[in-house]
Parts: sequence; C-alpha cells; structure tokens
Amino acid sequence: NRQVTYSKRRNGLMKKAKEISVLCDAKVSLVIFASSGKMHEFCSSNTSVVDILDHYQKQSGKRLWDAKHENLSNEIDRIKKENDRMQIELRHLKGEDITPLNHKELMALEEALEHGLDGIRYRQMDVYRTKKKNTKMLEEENKELINYMLNPQGNAMKGGEMENNEYRHQQVQDYEDQLPFAFRV
Repeated sequence: NRQVTYSKRRNGLMKKAKEISVLCDAKVSLVIFASSGKMHEFCSSNTSVVDILDHYQKQSGKRLWDAKHENLSNEIDRIKKENDRMQIELRHLKGEDITPLNHKELMALEEALEHGLDGIRYRQMDVYRTKKKNTKMLEEENKELINYMLNPQGNAMKGGEMENNEYRHQQVQDYEDQLPFAFRV
C-alpha cells in the first residue's frame, strides 16, 4: 500500500512541478528519494539543479556546500589558472605571443632557453662519448676475436710451449663451442 501511494503521489508532484514550470515560467527543481534509495528528479528546461541550489543558497543565506567542497572548488580553480599560465609560458618558449613581453621578461626567457640549450648540448656530448667508448670497446673485442680465430694454435702456446696436439685441439674445440656466445657479447 505504501509503495502504491508513494508512486501515485510522486507522479502527482512531478506533474504539478511541470505545470508550474510551463504555465508560470518559474524555475523549478524537484528531487525525491524513495525509501529504497531510488532518486527521481525534475528540473525546468531553462535551468539546472546546480543553478537553482546556488540561487537558493544566495537567497536564504544558508550554506549548502560544506568547506570541503569549497576547498576542492578553489583547488580546481587554482589548478586551472596554473595550467593557463603554463600554457602561456610554453607558447613563449616556442617563440609565440612574445610581443606583449617587456625587456626583463624577454631577457629571462632568453636565459631560460640558453640554460636549456646548454643542458641539451651536455647530454648530447655525454651520449656521443658513451657511443664512442662502446664503439672502441667493440672494435678491440672484434680484433681480439679475429686474432684468436685466425691463429688458435699461437694463442694456445702463449701460456707456455705446449707439445701436446691433443690439448691444443681440445682448446680450439672449446673455443668453437663458445663461438655463438662470443658474438652475442
């Protein structure tokens, strides 16, 4: 019985809200929560619920939003302003929209660009040095590998004179087993 009564009365309230909105050109917002937690709402076509609640807050003097929501709203506004400022600064760094800048601002911009360019050049040289060092190491390893492959018997005798051909043959065989790994390095 309660559910049926709720449904009928809710529909009646919604109908009256629509009528007063259309017939009287009034700003109307209606929000109904059922005992089950389900929400039903109506808002005039020329406004929003937030607008009506803000208008109500101004007229009544009651605070509908708590401090936490206001702090979040202020934080969002601050972040939006910071984002706008950073976008303008990025355009300036690209050389766009610099006509309104004064002499000091242009000097600061030039200094920032020079500092960034120095950092880029330093990093470029670091990469170049590392590449050169790695290339040199690879060339040395390649020379050693070629020498070892061309003269395996001479390399085996470097550790001392070895007369045993079987021992030298075993060293060459061990080296050939390791060849794929040597090329991977």
